[in-house]
Amino acid sequence: MMRSMTTKLALLVLLALSAVGLSACGGTTSTPSDVVGSAEAPETLPTPEYQLGSGDRLRIIVFRHDDLSGEFQLDGTGRFAMPLVGTINANGLTTRQLEEEIKKAYEEGQYLISPQVSVAVTNFRPFYITGEVNRPGSYEYVDGMTVDQAISLAGGFGYRAARDEVMIKRGGSGAQGVIVSGGQRVSPGDIIEVPERFF
Repeated sequence: MMRSMTTKLALLVLLALSAVGLSACGGTTSTPSDVVGSAEAPETLPTPEYQLGSGDRLRIIVFRHDDLSGEFQLDGTGRFAMPLVGTINANGLTTRQLEEEIKKAYEEGQYLISPQVSVAVTNFRPFYITGEVNRPGSYEYVDGMTVDQAISLAGGFGYRAARDEVMIKRGGSGAQGVIVSGGQRVSPGDIIEVPERFF
């Protein structure tokens, strides 16, 4: 009788220790402080062909016309001035569309016949991070950058950051914010907002 009770007691102790061990192994792991985590499936913003805007710097080459070629900075309205033809509005255009606009300007002004033009972006306008990060502000855009990388660049999340509600406004401060994942690609001019959690 005593041996049977001792055996049962030993089995109960083993079961209790096993339960504790499984609980420790199956516990949740903490999310790194600079990684976005979302409880719900976030949206994925499309990455359309890049549209030029204020703050972009361009290298424009008019082939066989070095005097017309050079680097140009878009002003606050997305415009810049080229030799002979004057002001050109590049705001909202792709580089290919701008090439066509420049060709048309020189042809219509009867300065050149069938000019060949090449446009490349040498410096993109910055993107912005606001809210619960350690260093909010504007940052230089790097091609291929993700939201996680952008937040790391801004010093990581603040203590009260709602990491599952990070959103991007694309198209200006008046655009509708969209909750995104940490792998979402950032575009120049994006506004990344990290809201505060209230618990």
